[in-house]
Amino acid sequence: MPTWDSIFREQGYLFVDPHPDMARIAVLFKEHGVKRVLDLGCGTGRHLVYLSRLDFQMDGLDSSSHALALSNRWLDEEGLSASLREHLIERPFPYPDGMFDALISIQVIHHNLLKDIVFTVSEIERVLKPGAFVFITVPTLGLKRENHEEDWQLRQVEDGTYIPMGGRESGIPHHYFTENELREVFGSFEILEIFLDSTGHRCLLGSKRV
Repeated sequence: MPTWDSIFREQGYLFVDPHPDMARIAVLFKEHGVKRVLDLGCGTGRHLVYLSRLDFQMDGLDSSSHALALSNRWLDEEGLSASLREHLIERPFPYPDGMFDALISIQVIHHNLLKDIVFTVSEIERVLKPGAFVFITVPTLGLKRENHEEDWQLRQVEDGTYIPMGGRESGIPHHYFTENELREVFGSFEILEIFLDSTGHRCLLGSKRV
């Protein structure tokens, strides 16, 4: 069964371009005085690099040591820096309460059973300051994937959660949120937007209630 570390070791820099909405999210952050941002599930560093170039103070957390090594290499090549930690998102985050002005998590939090996702969201709330922003993206069931030739053979393990039996991410849980479910799980946040991005992924922009 592949792990994220083995996937990154085999595939390297899987994603290099920032999320298509990240430019306007960065403008929003600047307008509201955001300084310190956590990239939850930072992977190989595409958003660490992008936002560091815009002078945000970046922290990155990921379960893959190889992805973090690639992130550090990319940051070094750009003359940038970020604070990176290896950690599982279904465990208490290694940060104090109210540390961050914003948090982004692009195609990450859905890779778990719902009970673990709910815990992750509680930790997201904990490490954010009152009024801090959160920008989350998750897949929609039936999305045509870039590697559409792969037969994922999805096996349902609970409502909305499936495990691919084939393909690059075989064995890794995928929870597919409905809009209502996303609103419920992030119920402690003020929801500013929920929308489908240009790739068909569901996005949530919110802020921690003061």
